[in-house]
Amino acid sequence: MATSLGFLALGFLLLYGGGEWLVRGASNLALRFGMSPFLVGMTIVAFATSAPELAVSLQAALSGVDDIAIGNVVGSNIANIGLILGICAVLTPTVVRMRLIQLDLPWLIVVSGLLTAFLYDGGLTRAGGIVFLCGLAAFLFWNIRVGHPEQEEDAVKQEFEGVVRPRVGASVDLLLIFLGLVALVAGGAAFVRGGVSLAEALGVPSAIIALTVVAVGTSLPELATSIVAAMRGDADIAVGNVVGSNFFNILAILGITATIQPLERGGITMVDMGVMVAFAAALLPLIMVRRCIGRPEGVVLLLGYGAYVTWLVLNA
Repeated sequence: MATSLGFLALGFLLLYGGGEWLVRGASNLALRFGMSPFLVGMTIVAFATSAPELAVSLQAALSGVDDIAIGNVVGSNIANIGLILGICAVLTPTVVRMRLIQLDLPWLIVVSGLLTAFLYDGGLTRAGGIVFLCGLAAFLFWNIRVGHPEQEEDAVKQEFEGVVRPRVGASVDLLLIFLGLVALVAGGAAFVRGGVSLAEALGVPSAIIALTVVAVGTSLPELATSIVAAMRGDADIAVGNVVGSNFFNILAILGITATIQPLERGGITMVDMGVMVAFAAALLPLIMVRRCIGRPEGVVLLLGYGAYVTWLVLNA
C-alpha cells in the first residue's frame, strides 16, 4: 500500500513539473513560428500529453489485455471532457472560439461515433487502425493549414499580434518541451503503476481499472498541462489540449495500436462507448449558450463524470 501511494505522489510531482515546462516551451514556439496558442494546444501539446496513453495501450495490446488498451482511450476521452475540462472551467472560465464550435467539436463527435461503429461488432481490426491513421494525417494537415494566424478570425489575429515574442533561443524552447515530455511520460507511468497496483489489491475488474484508474492516470498529463495553461492565462491551450488529445487518443493511439495488433473490445461495453460520444456531443449545447466554458458548464461536466464513475462502481 505504501509503495503504491509513493508512486502516486511521485507521478503527481512529475506531471505538474512536466506540464509547466511543456506549456512554456510550446507557447514560446507558437509565437516564434507564427502559430496561435490554440493550434499548438490542438497539435504539439495534445500529442505530447497523449504519449502515456500510447505506451499503456501498446503494452496492454501486446500483452493480450485488449480491454485495457481500448478502455484506456475510452475512459481517457471521457475524463478529458468531464473531469479535466470541468476542473479547468471551474478554475478559469474561458471564451470559446467559433472554430471550436464549427469545426473541431463536430469532427470529434464524428470520430468518436466512428470508433463506436468499429467496435460494435466486438473489435478494432488492422484496417480500422489504418483508417484512423489516415484520419490523423488529415487532422494534422487541416489544423496546420487552417490554424495559421492569417486564416483565423480577426479577433484572434489582433490578440496574436499584440503578444510579445519570446526572447530566449529556440533551443531553450525545444529543451523545455523535451524535458516536459520526459517528465510527463515518467509521471504518467509512475501514477499508473501505483494506481493499478492499488486497484488490483482491492479486487477491481480489469475493464473497470482501464476505464477509471488507468484512464485517469494516463489523462493526468492533460490535467496537469491544462490546469497550468489555464492558470498562466493560456486558456486556448487548455481547451485545445483537451479536444486535441481526444482526437489523438482515437486516431493516433488506437490507430497505431490496432495497426500493430488488432484489438478485441473485451469488457468495454457499448454503454461506455455511448457515454464517450455523449460527453463530446454535450459540449456543443453547453458552449453555444454563452460561447464560453464557465463555472456552470464546468459543474455540469464534473457532475456528469461523477455520475458515470458511480455507475461503473455500482455495476462492477
